Amino acid sequence: MNFHLSARMMTRSVRALALSFATLSAPFLPFASASAQGSTPKPTGDGILEMVRMSQATQDLDQLKGQLRTKGGLTHPFTLTMADKVIRFVFPSPPKETISLDLKETSSTLTRVNASGKVEMPAALYAQPVLGTAINYEDLAMRFLYWPNAKVMDENALLAGFKCWVVRVQNPDGRGPYQWVDLWVSKSNGAMLKMEAWDKSPRKVKQFLVRSGQRYQGAFILKQMRVYAYDPATGKAGDPTYLEIDDPD
Repeated sequence: MNFHLSARMMTRSVRALALSFATLSAPFLPFASASAQGSTPKPTGDGILEMVRMSQATQDLDQLKGQLRTKGGLTHPFTLTMADKVIRFVFPSPPKETISLDLKETSSTLTRVNASGKVEMPAALYAQPVLGTAINYEDLAMRFLYWPNAKVMDENALLAGFKCWVVRVQNPDGRGPYQWVDLWVSKSNGAMLKMEAWDKSPRKVKQFLVRSGQRYQGAFILKQMRVYAYDPATGKAGDPTYLEIDDPD
């Protein structure tokens, strides 16, 4: 079962969307329902990010299939698993590579295993693209979900029919390619539906946009997310990379 999100309309059946890619995943992570808002106190920026992080860390996924796909025809199939707060992408096609994200209470750790061996990725290399796509290692690590002193910039933003918080986080140590990041988080369920990142100039350099999701084991998971890298010199977006999860049925 799947559904599609568009700029014109989102069906009621996807009201339970919530991110784990980011998900990152984000970009690349599972969706899970957040607690009802009810009469609870108005959340802070840090509280909203904590909600997103919790939805990541509490999920278990078993051998989902997917791919990174570019508009130019480059395709990298992968297997995605998540257990014990570790998200693992296995890219079997040459050059074979395994990327693991260890979700901790106050940070995340990204490791890479390829023909050269296993290495914990230093922040100095986070700007490197993954397998020639618009996705870089910073996008996979999603360190911005752990940056402190998040600020709620808008409490009533609309994104394709969803009421969202817009949360801004500043890079506290200057490492990596992003100086600040804006996140659109659904108020109804805690889903991170969009991300935009700026460099130090400041110039927009990255955008994630969730386009569709699907039901899996009683929850919603990502089906397709588009990732755009922007040319800092022109401000124009390049061709998107699609992160896609196959229908688990």
